[in-house]
Amino acid sequence: MKPKLPPRRAGPGDSEIEPCSVLRCQVAAPTELRNDLLAREEPLEIRVRGRCFAVTMRTPGHDEELAAGFLLGEGIVRNRGDIIEIGPHRSAEGAGAENLLNVFLAPSVEVDFEKLARHVYASSSCGLCGKVSIESVHQHFAPLKSAFTLPTQILIGLPTKLRTAQSTFGLTGGSHAAAIFDERGELVVLREDVGRHNAVDKVLGHGFLNEFLPFQRHVLLVSGRSSFEIVQKALAARIPIVAAVSAPSSLAVAFAKESGLTLVGFLREGSFNLYSHPERIVENG
Repeated sequence: MKPKLPPRRAGPGDSEIEPCSVLRCQVAAPTELRNDLLAREEPLEIRVRGRCFAVTMRTPGHDEELAAGFLLGEGIVRNRGDIIEIGPHRSAEGAGAENLLNVFLAPSVEVDFEKLARHVYASSSCGLCGKVSIESVHQHFAPLKSAFTLPTQILIGLPTKLRTAQSTFGLTGGSHAAAIFDERGELVVLREDVGRHNAVDKVLGHGFLNEFLPFQRHVLLVSGRSSFEIVQKALAARIPIVAAVSAPSSLAVAFAKESGLTLVGFLREGSFNLYSHPERIVENG
């Protein structure tokens, strides 16, 4: 049995929030100058073996988890031993470069940079059909077969737990959240970020770096909508249930159906929609 990861409920660090001044305007009321807080957004360059692998706009914090989760979702790494070290890029003088991470992989890990570049371009192209997208992912991650079930009463209680733990959103109103819950509905890990996909990468990267994967008796809950990419990342971590407080996209539903994942949408105020593999949501535990 792998050790259970304790819930993370700590407040946001200084790197995640930036103060600002704002003019508060209201109808039939004087304009006021107020202090406000913003969710910080900065670029992060991820290098693999010295080459630029990806650049993403993210909220600083838990960057190593973000890099690991991103590489997991792209099928580059599978096991904890595939990553030797993740650290800031060092100049010739030994100083660390801000917003630049180096990922050092084990020699046995093969990386086809040209193929990856083509994949990233194709994934962002509107000309790539959904069937090709799904088949491409299944070359890395086989569809999931799982008998895991979750009681309805546990599922409908998760959004409140998510919102309570969203400390950055509570202060700024400007961040997305992703969280992993166990079969008892207990929070395992939560991360916030200005990017929806980044928040998912961070929770999955946390599980990967701490050797808690696969999350095969867990639920991934996101604070916004569920996209194809988010469901794809869940499959990489072998998560059987993906839930969102908002709507899924059409390709997310198609992918979940073909990948053996239960996809839940509009999970809020005691109700939800089931889009695929509803047999995992049961009335009684």
